[in-house]
Amino acid sequence: MKLRPKITLIDHFSKLTDPRIDRTKEHLLIDIVTIAICAMICGADNWVAMETYGQSKQEWLQQFLELPNGIPSHDTFARVFARIDPSEFQQCFRDWVSSIAQLMSAEVVSIDGKTLKHSGSKGIGKKAIHLVNAWASEQRLVLRQCKVDQRSNEITAIPELIKLLELTGCLVTIDAMGTQTEIAQLIQDSGADYCLALKGNHKHLHEEVQQLFALGQAQDWQGIPHSFHRTIEKGHGRTEIRRYWTMATGEFFLDNDKWAGLQSIGLVESVRKIGQETTTSKRYYLNSFASDARLLAHAVRSHWGIENSLHWILDVAFAEDDSPIHSDHAPENLARLRQMALNLLSQEKTAKIGVANKRLKAAWDNDYLAKVLGI
Repeated sequence: MKLRPKITLIDHFSKLTDPRIDRTKEHLLIDIVTIAICAMICGADNWVAMETYGQSKQEWLQQFLELPNGIPSHDTFARVFARIDPSEFQQCFRDWVSSIAQLMSAEVVSIDGKTLKHSGSKGIGKKAIHLVNAWASEQRLVLRQCKVDQRSNEITAIPELIKLLELTGCLVTIDAMGTQTEIAQLIQDSGADYCLALKGNHKHLHEEVQQLFALGQAQDWQGIPHSFHRTIEKGHGRTEIRRYWTMATGEFFLDNDKWAGLQSIGLVESVRKIGQETTTSKRYYLNSFASDARLLAHAVRSHWGIENSLHWILDVAFAEDDSPIHSDHAPENLARLRQMALNLLSQEKTAKIGVANKRLKAAWDNDYLAKVLGI
């Protein structure tokens, strides 16, 4: 066995169950997984690209991998990742993230779902898979991921995801789909606070909160305790003014007893001006923290990070939505490879460039790839 340098990420995958039968094993499972991770970091988004990467970097990879029969073929990558148990792969991912992530007190953890658009196939009657992700906004890390059952939706997946997280002292943000009394209770039981988006799926509650803020604004908040914060952003010919209000719920709020730990409600009003056109939108929130408009602003802005810093980057820098891979467990396992690569690239701070260019730099510069991997 070669003496290989410590690769913290790879060490966590050494106990992964090999799905192949012994007589078909020409390559070590850990070699296949390691090449796939390195290739994904370096811009290889499909099995053929992974094989091509391995062949191009075989000399470098042989420094710490066995490679008894050279580089695996693209068919080998495809077969292995289609058969690896995704729950085991997820557990290895969770163990690794737990080893590098230490959530800070009051860190915002955002939970949101994303559909892998081309991971399904009408020909075989397979729907595109939908994944729910937990994102640590300060550390810019994917903490956990949970696949939504095809017969269900995010409402059932989010509680399972929350149970896997250590959330003590954190602030959890979720879109309106996850604004459920049971989820609020689970977050509170986890020792965390919540900021839950409120929309028409809770019609009467939504109307009540709208009316309370409308009353406050109509009276110019005279005699109504509240907190206010405002931000202004300008750039690219656009000006956006955001106003944040929070009010303590108190005894007057009819739904206090239904929502565990509920302390305040929030309103975010966005006014966007582009040229001569002005648009206004309002969004409402249920919060388990005391009335604090600045904290609401921080929570809301942090939640946008899961769209801008995770989902958008997965689509643009990793072409996730364009991936046609749909065989067996391959789409879910490949999605996890992307998240590993994104976590590693996000943690590397010396190169002051975007993720797409970091992937190019890692492909061109073995020393930089070693730094990303933690070798």
